[in-house]
Amino acid sequence: MSDLLVSKGITKQFGTKVALNNFDLNIPEGSIYGLLGPNGAGKTTFLRIINQITAADKGEITIQGKPLDKSIIPLVGYMPEERGLYNNMKIGEQALYFAKLKGLSTAEAHKKTKYWFEKLGIQEWWNKKLTELSKGMGQKVQFVITVLHEPKLLIFDEPFSGFDPVNAKLIANEIIELSKKGATIIFSTHRMESVEEMCDHIALINQSNKILDGEINQIRHQFKSGKYFVEIDQATKDGWSEFNSNFEVETIAETENSLSFNIRKPDDMNSNQLLSRISSLGHITQFRENIPSMNEVFIRAVSSN
Repeated sequence: MSDLLVSKGITKQFGTKVALNNFDLNIPEGSIYGLLGPNGAGKTTFLRIINQITAADKGEITIQGKPLDKSIIPLVGYMPEERGLYNNMKIGEQALYFAKLKGLSTAEAHKKTKYWFEKLGIQEWWNKKLTELSKGMGQKVQFVITVLHEPKLLIFDEPFSGFDPVNAKLIANEIIELSKKGATIIFSTHRMESVEEMCDHIALINQSNKILDGEINQIRHQFKSGKYFVEIDQATKDGWSEFNSNFEVETIAETENSLSFNIRKPDDMNSNQLLSRISSLGHITQFRENIPSMNEVFIRAVSSN
């Protein structure tokens, strides 16, 4: 898989504050790439540099092998966290205006705007002004304006902020569908459940530095702690005290005939050997390794950096 976007040595400073420090990143074409980090880590600064809103002090970003310049603008769609719509301009007129700024003809702009308004069920908003819409409704319009020119690279900064769960799921599904059609997606979010559901790659930024990047499943496996979840039916209490004293065990639930617990595998034992030892306690109905969630990875990586 080739890289659509390559960042090399990007450094940006605002006064004495270093926002990005020698930041390298390769974003594969067709990927959904999560850009994660605490508030103030440098995520939005990086997105603004890609969109040529601000310039890096050092380093270079290329998209499809081309350095950033005006020719790149039609290749990118950007939905910022702070929405960029005009309060007193009709919604339909705004969508057409931004579409033509991205290089669409008047006919193309009308066709694609109408398609997206119908797809998201917002046709009746065409002649409304932004001040007449709720925040979530305004975000739907911003989403349409971001995607309707069918850019190669779509960038969403906190795209689910302000959406109720139904509309957040709707927009998430649309983002996944756009990826399937060939778009490369970058999005910054604090919703770790969205990262796990949608992303195939992530980068984690903390205090202006990249501290982690790669395929999401590989990263989650890097943070494994050697713990397994076990559920036993027809459990016998014979030998449980001895077993419990020989292993690091955290009991989750215990009834007269069943047990469920987390257990850490000793370093000198493989999983089959551990399973064999556990089987002496009763009939094993579940035995699985605990793979940390992205929320756990995020907390552990940031805390240790």
